[in-house]
Amino acid sequence: MKLSAPIFQLKRRAKLMARSNSVPLNEALDQIAREEGFARWSLLSASMAAGPLSETVLSRLGDGDLLLIAGRPGHGKTKLGLQLLIDAARDGRKALLFTLDFTEHKARKHLESLDASGGNIAEDIQIFTSDEISAEYIIQRMAGLERGAIAVIDFLQLLDQQRSKPILSEQLQALRGFAKHTGVVLGFISQIDRSFETDGKRLPDIGDVRLPNFVDLGLFSKACFLHNGEAQLQDVA
Repeated sequence: MKLSAPIFQLKRRAKLMARSNSVPLNEALDQIAREEGFARWSLLSASMAAGPLSETVLSRLGDGDLLLIAGRPGHGKTKLGLQLLIDAARDGRKALLFTLDFTEHKARKHLESLDASGGNIAEDIQIFTSDEISAEYIIQRMAGLERGAIAVIDFLQLLDQQRSKPILSEQLQALRGFAKHTGVVLGFISQIDRSFETDGKRLPDIGDVRLPNFVDLGLFSKACFLHNGEAQLQDVA
């Protein structure tokens, strides 16, 4: 059954309904589900597996989440991160890209190519390409944004390359605290160590993230691992 809107938009609609009508969120979710032809929200939610991966991921992100998007080169991690921003902007959220890898022109072209609507949604996404990108830089530019605003950082390991910046573990702790306090959502595109390809595993996991220096990956609340067209989204324990 085709939904009237992406599931993350339906979930947002339910949250607004719960707030305006002073009803529990689960009741509002079930009401939205009935309007879509499902008896309960759980049944509607189960249908999201057939939808685009980016919509599935966005629907499972809560305010204040830190998301890790990880894979080997060429397996779709950057595309997923950029598509999340397109979906978020289409949902009326503030969407920002902090990239140490792309030029602004190249990033804009990639975003435009992913906007299946053919509209101007990609133009609503703010792009930052400064070599000064760091936790402090990101926090300064996201300060004052409403809860649910989403930023993608491209990519995690590049935050650790300049000696003038704090070490990556300190930057990640600062960003985790900022996200929890403000309710913004931060997604980090991340490399996977090449040794994963010799381990015989179908998908990488948290232990395969390439880290030249120690970082507490438990600071992430969710992680999505991609390889050979497959993906797995999981909570980080």
